Amino acid sequence: MAKKKVKFMCTAFRDGFQSVYGARVLTEDFMPAVEAAAAAGIDWFEAGGGARFQSLYFYCNQDAFDMMDQFRKAAGPKADLQTLARGVNVVGLDSQPSDVIKAHAELFKKHGITTIRNFDALNDVNNLIYSGKCIKDAGLKHQVCVTMMELPPGCSGAHDAAFYEKTLRAILDADIPYDSVCFKDASGTSTPAKVYETIKMARKLLPADVLIDFHSHETAGIGVTCYKAALEAGADAIDLSMSPASGGTCQPDIATMWHALRGTDFDLGIDIDKVMEAENVFKECMKEYFLPPEATQVEPMIPWSPMPGGALTANTQMLRDNGLMDKYSDVIKAMKEVVERGGYGTSVTPVSQFYFQQAFNNVIHGPWEKIAPGYGKMVLGYFGKTPVSPDPEIVKLAAEQMELEPTTKTVLEINDADKTKGLAPAKAELEKEGLETSPENVFIAATCKEKGIMYLKGEASVNIRKNVAPAASGGGGAADGYTVTVGGKKYAVKLDGNKATVNGKNYDISIAAGAGGSAAAASGGEGAEVKAPLPGLILDIKVNEGDAVAEGDILLVMEAMKMESPVKAPSAGTVGSINVRKGEQVTAGQTLVTLN
Repeated sequence: MAKKKVKFMCTAFRDGFQSVYGARVLTEDFMPAVEAAAAAGIDWFEAGGGARFQSLYFYCNQDAFDMMDQFRKAAGPKADLQTLARGVNVVGLDSQPSDVIKAHAELFKKHGITTIRNFDALNDVNNLIYSGKCIKDAGLKHQVCVTMMELPPGCSGAHDAAFYEKTLRAILDADIPYDSVCFKDASGTSTPAKVYETIKMARKLLPADVLIDFHSHETAGIGVTCYKAALEAGADAIDLSMSPASGGTCQPDIATMWHALRGTDFDLGIDIDKVMEAENVFKECMKEYFLPPEATQVEPMIPWSPMPGGALTANTQMLRDNGLMDKYSDVIKAMKEVVERGGYGTSVTPVSQFYFQQAFNNVIHGPWEKIAPGYGKMVLGYFGKTPVSPDPEIVKLAAEQMELEPTTKTVLEINDADKTKGLAPAKAELEKEGLETSPENVFIAATCKEKGIMYLKGEASVNIRKNVAPAASGGGGAADGYTVTVGGKKYAVKLDGNKATVNGKNYDISIAAGAGGSAAAASGGEGAEVKAPLPGLILDIKVNEGDAVAEGDILLVMEAMKMESPVKAPSAGTVGSINVRKGEQVTAGQTLVTLN
């Protein structure tokens, strides 16, 4: 009996990057690996979307549309290039109105994409109807998703095979146009038994010629086992990656799965020697990038705190950026309660980010003292209907803190009525800044907001993490760099004029002789120093030196852990000095503004 050929998509250059490097990889660094993979016979690639849209503007100072164009050239004209979309959120963390959803499909088609995988983290089918129609209308293939995870032990009420059957039937009843179906487990926590039962159900429910794809991660250590269960239940395709962006928080490696299927009725249909050559090219491409240790490990806590691989390293990169990595284990432990009381949305972007942000707030500010904006809007219904009703106490807290009433309106109803969202206000913002209003620029401004504008204005900075060679012992100078120990932690520091490189991250600096005087004193007269409550990025400065402000007026807006936080005047006064600039990364306790 002939073996069944298993189709697979190579996820190394999207999910691999997102799950291992926090999506922060420069385009030119990995294109040789794409060419090598194509030469090895791989013809189905994940080529963008997800966090690999925003991250290009936020951290790489590069254009995601240009990256997609280069990917098409490297992979060849016949390759199936697939991207990831988050339903009504498309490629943003916030949900979008109809015109942005339509533009997303049209622009991705324009820039070489052939298939879009489309999911909703709440499994609210209303969020897939219009987005799916736009994908098909643009001439793209639509891979519609059911999102999966395992509930933390002791929880029940959703995320079993019956729940997934209900979701799939709702997709079919809604007449959403689709070409294939994916069951997507971003946290890798679904048990093999549940995967088997779910895929078996779907194979009976769907037409025989509809491709069923299963997606998981190795974060909980059972990815290969779940893939084998899916194939035995009737799945046609799986997602695989390449080293060094495989295993751990990412998908199983192509070679690992090839080995696991030896002696079975399944075959990947590859020349393994050629694939291994491509993997060697990829390793060479990525050798300078910092490989987070947590990205290479199985995490036993994940079944209790289902953090997806694609969000886990993005969050640890932000914690490292902000000097808060010591809080990581506490935040992961705090996630169980956040998931349990939030309505059981699947832990995949953006809901996984909402979970992490709320767990972070519960650790930093105290349990439920500060509701994270995304989490609050989710439990109040602004992203759709959660699988089960959120805890009424949390809903009440969110309504009070955010001054928002719960809603049962659809996301499109809400967003289409919001005059601050959409292509028109984004275009107006570009015109105000004197920037070109191309369809691509308008979309960037609509989905990436202030950070998108910063990129288009040339104000963005590169914030990727590459390895730094250890400083030479024996008092090396600026040419060699220094090893600086602060609070018992070692940092590799290299100075070059007004630039400093710390553990591979670049900073603008100024060095002056003498430490004389604080910013408040230098401003002339008594001053109150307004300091950063947390490490973060300065997104916007709302005042000028000399402005009179009242108590509670917003002085500037910071972003920390993908949450925007206004910094308000603690009292009435006059702005004496502004000590930071837009786009600057600041530390906790750093003086931002002085008030006279």
